[in-house]
Amino acid sequence: MDSRFRGNDTPARRMRFHYYKDTDSLYIDLSEKTSVESREISPGVVLDFDAEGLLVGIDIDNASKVVNITRLEAEDLPLASVSVA
Repeated sequence: MDSRFRGNDTPARRMRFHYYKDTDSLYIDLSEKTSVESREISPGVVLDFDAEGLLVGIDIDNASKVVNITRLEAEDLPLASVSVA
């Protein structure tokens, strides 16, 4: 696997989904680290990387046209907790 996509061992890592209705954008936040580089990997899909080159976020434009934003499914994830804001 490409090392830019592996997680680190920081205990504070968490994943959060942010949907911005006004722009129909879904941001999947994978780290508390700041993004310093972004790469569009396909039209409307941008990967954000930190200073070490590790993936910290995924931005999906026109999200409601790409994925069903009304439903979230998790399969075989070792979830310790789930929260809805």
